[in-house]
Amino acid sequence: MEEIATVYARSLFEAAQDADKLEAVRDQLGEIAGAVEEDRDLQVFFFSPSLTTEEKKDGLHKVVTDMDDLVSNFLELLIENHRMTSLFKIRRELDALWDEENQLLPVTITSAVELDDDTVKQIGDQIADQTGRKVELSQEVDPDVLGGLVVRVGNTVMDASVRRRLETLRREVARAA
Repeated sequence: MEEIATVYARSLFEAAQDADKLEAVRDQLGEIAGAVEEDRDLQVFFFSPSLTTEEKKDGLHKVVTDMDDLVSNFLELLIENHRMTSLFKIRRELDALWDEENQLLPVTITSAVELDDDTVKQIGDQIADQTGRKVELSQEVDPDVLGGLVVRVGNTVMDASVRRRLETLRREVARAA
């Protein structure tokens, strides 16, 4: 059985796609979810069982202005069905559907020191060429890597760090002893 958040996200995704507003709807839902996630008062307001549906709808329209009707109607539906607590999961599911639709491949490059932009871009371009997908690059610095790189492509991790090599060598020496 599909999780509720997946059903809602897929419904919003398809409606936004049909209306040719997918990017705008995704951005607006992301902004709203981000605001609720960061503001404890908004969480209490929207998640509180003591407030009526109408009070929450009124509050929504006071807090959020210039919202696409599709997003507004969707949020009202969540409020009516007491599903606002699923907003964050719905956002993640919608983002995943959007990534899949746009063939985006998340790539995270982790190194011991900050890499220059050209090097990061070059790695991203090579992965894009090999996979035939658009790459969404992010970079992290982790001194524990020691040297080399750890590249996460989607759910796959390629660990070419010095730390990994030293750990492998340590295990081999321990086995040989």
